[in-house]
Amino acid sequence: MSRLPLIQPDQATGKAADLLAGVQKALGVTPNMTKAMANSPAVLKAYLDFSGALAGGALPAAVRERLALVVAQENACDYCLSAHTYIGTNLAGLSAEEADAARYGRASDAKAQAALTLAVALVRGRGDVEDADLKAAREDGLSDGEIAEVVGHVALNVFTNYLNKTAQTEIDWPVVQH
Repeated sequence: MSRLPLIQPDQATGKAADLLAGVQKALGVTPNMTKAMANSPAVLKAYLDFSGALAGGALPAAVRERLALVVAQENACDYCLSAHTYIGTNLAGLSAEEADAARYGRASDAKAQAALTLAVALVRGRGDVEDADLKAAREDGLSDGEIAEVVGHVALNVFTNYLNKTAQTEIDWPVVQH
């Protein structure tokens, strides 16, 4: 049972109701994570705005999902591992093997590998990375804009990991455990 109430769309009021209706319209479902976030419409709006902005960036969906998977694995967030394994394999074009490899910071594509390596360095260093980490990312094909987006995706996913771990959000995806 979640430690934060899951605000049901049909019981939400005001800004929370509007935001949850938008989630339902966009996704066709209202994930429990967004229901937990709806306890604070400001938190839900921040998540939706940040996620939406990054979705319009240069990194393709398959790389974004790989980043979400490695950050969730590093932070031991089963909710996010479950959600992003499903999204990655059903919507972003990852095979089950690619999704599993991403959890451990591995990809066969050089650019995806560069993004994962940088993400692991960011998470483990709590944002502190060495000059060599950035040099390697550039040498492996990431532009400065893509490096900035990797940082953004790590931050977004740390946020969702921490929220779901704090709330102990009930997993509403096929379960994947760290």
